Amino acid sequence: MDDLLRDLSRVTLADRDITEVLTEITTIAARAIPGAESVSTTLLRGEKPFTAAYSSQMALDADELQYDEGYGPCMDAGRGGVVLRIDDMATEQRWPRYAPRAHARGVRSSLSVPLPYQGNSIGALNIYSGRPSAFDSEESLKAGREVAEAIAVAIVNAEAHARLSEQAQNLQLAMDSRAVIEQAKGVLIAQRRVSADEAFEILRDASQRYNRKLRDIATGIVEAAQTR
Repeated sequence: MDDLLRDLSRVTLADRDITEVLTEITTIAARAIPGAESVSTTLLRGEKPFTAAYSSQMALDADELQYDEGYGPCMDAGRGGVVLRIDDMATEQRWPRYAPRAHARGVRSSLSVPLPYQGNSIGALNIYSGRPSAFDSEESLKAGREVAEAIAVAIVNAEAHARLSEQAQNLQLAMDSRAVIEQAKGVLIAQRRVSADEAFEILRDASQRYNRKLRDIATGIVEAAQTR
């Protein structure tokens, strides 16, 4: 457990793509969680699930079998916020269509741990093994919870970064719009001998008349003035 916590603490979140971060975390989980052979992260946006990262093909195949069926332990864990463990796919009854298909792909047991405090995303950490009862120890569950928490932190961080980027873009767009509107007002003041307020009213009336954004009307006036 100490090695797992150390490795997770060394994962850098800043200035990295979220897929890259989640892939690093799932790789760490695959080698550090007791019993794990393959690990993945399922996220659900609306009702659509997808695998955001995986350590090997076993996990991706098992995830996609669940998406194909429309239900399964990883999706149910994410939606319900509960830990779901399958000790043996050969005898599992809760998911009667999924379990036999997973067993046929070489998956015998799994552990699905919901992501905590997930922001706008819900999902689960999925841990798979080719042998039965691979995750019946308390150590496996504790390690799974630690990894799920690290994934949730990464996702929340990525969402916060995306919001800041969007706000910065919107601010820049507003500043650009303000600048071109002021330029257009200057053109109108010079051409029509009107006041600043009157120039703005001309722009606003044109925007409403032609059902175009005020910024676009202003840009057209400035560009026309520059070509003369």
